[in-house]
Amino acid sequence: MKRIFGAALVASTLASTLATGAMAQSLNICVEGAYPPFSYTEASGEVAGFDIDIANALCNEMGYDCTMLKTDWDGIIPALLEGKCDAIIASMSITPDRMEVIDFTAAYYNSPAAFIGADGMTMEAMQAGVVGVQRGTIHQDFMEGEFPDVELRLYGTQDEAYLDLVAGRVDAVMADSVAMDDGFLKTEAGEGYGFFGESYSIPEYHGDGAGIGVRKGEEALRDAFSAAIAAIRESGEYGEINDRYFDFDIYGG
Repeated sequence: MKRIFGAALVASTLASTLATGAMAQSLNICVEGAYPPFSYTEASGEVAGFDIDIANALCNEMGYDCTMLKTDWDGIIPALLEGKCDAIIASMSITPDRMEVIDFTAAYYNSPAAFIGADGMTMEAMQAGVVGVQRGTIHQDFMEGEFPDVELRLYGTQDEAYLDLVAGRVDAVMADSVAMDDGFLKTEAGEGYGFFGESYSIPEYHGDGAGIGVRKGEEALRDAFSAAIAAIRESGEYGEINDRYFDFDIYGG
């Protein structure tokens, strides 16, 4: 019954969308491809990861063909606004600042932020050192708001921050805890590094989970995605994707 309800909700939303002519038969999805395990680029050049699998599942649920467009994080919102893609599925947190520019679906996952550093690193040492964050993220906003006196080094990708941490050019990195655990700490390069301090999930900075970004005024597309998120949760497909990457339910409470 849950599956039927979810499918009916998506079908109803799409019927309304088609009636208004607001959504094309195919969609271009902006993804990053440099934020494992959520998205990464394989040797073949193809993008993969949790975000990519979720994007494909949602498109299938909605009945649309989707093309994944690998886009640098710095340019991902401009790409949406310029019409280069129809939606952003790139672990983008739903924050008040971003909602002034674009619209969001319901959240499709939620995870806290944290610090990592060499084993033995402390909050006191971090505040006297250099912290790496990805440019233009909620983590930059958090550091500038909560630790304004700490020297920051900004990076275009999360992987660049990890490289400088290993090279000793930064003393710590602040980012999503799940991304750092799977994308760095569990890798060979992450040996000798770990979390320190507490985890953070402050709505002012970290928003209300990761959502799918769409242009303002495209409520039908937004609602179709939200309905599809609910449908794959109800059908169990979300859980199957979740279990490929995590040993817990990243959807959150």
